[in-house]
Amino acid sequence: MTSKNTSKSTAENTSEKVAPLLQIVDLHVSVEDKEILKGVNLTINAGEIHAIMGRNGSGKSTLSYALMGHPRYKVTSGKMLYKGQEVGEMSPDQRAKLGMALAFQYPVAIPGVSVSNFLRKTVNAVRGRDIPVKEFRLELKALMAKLGVKDEFLSRYVNDGFSGGEKKRLEILQLSMLKPLLAILDETDSGLDIDALKTVSEGINVMAQADTAVLLITHYQRMLNYVQPQFVHVFQDGKIVASGGKELALELEDRGYEWVTQESVDESASAQAKANSSSAAATPVGAK
Repeated sequence: MTSKNTSKSTAENTSEKVAPLLQIVDLHVSVEDKEILKGVNLTINAGEIHAIMGRNGSGKSTLSYALMGHPRYKVTSGKMLYKGQEVGEMSPDQRAKLGMALAFQYPVAIPGVSVSNFLRKTVNAVRGRDIPVKEFRLELKALMAKLGVKDEFLSRYVNDGFSGGEKKRLEILQLSMLKPLLAILDETDSGLDIDALKTVSEGINVMAQADTAVLLITHYQRMLNYVQPQFVHVFQDGKIVASGGKELALELEDRGYEWVTQESVDESASAQAKANSSSAAATPVGAK
């Protein structure tokens, strides 16, 4: 387990200093005046896969919504730097055009809007140009084949009557068409059977091969059998309390989260004891 509440990514480029793709600095976020994130620090470089794990209510999904600019999630302090640029005041569509994208845990149904029309409008908006129909369909069909999506899928209304697996396939299909530089996946594995999980994971791996960084939020280690992260972070009470490699996910699966919480408490108590000891040593004899 690495140092508390921090992430150390790949080795620095010694010949040229390059800004991280995403740098989160002491981020505090509130929802309806209740503080949820209480000082998150995280650095992600291009092409890296980071997994965030933790109990329900620990702040994982809040981080994803704050990154994409959901209006209910208010950043009260801290920074969210994307390619060195602060995005905290940007609208969700501005962030999307910069290369950020979010796959939802519970995708919303849009009755009356076909999947084909939805995808084309979305891709045109993000890419900033009207893609010719033939070019769009060739690209779309190639990705559908990789994800095991049938042609009749395109004429159905977005997520209307979709199974859990179909919703998640559409999320990954949309991400693949958008080609984001940062893909944020909020519990994409929830509601998936093993076959759908494998297919969706393959789509995520294809994105990651193209220098797309992935921030994968999940409860369970099972998805990490198919999408293997270089970095795993544990959320607890709105903070990252532990970070490590993929072996940390296996340890969480085996031992649960309680041991991480206890080690975090022990570290805090030890740090406080050292601070008190230093303060006492620095106080002159007889001083009050």
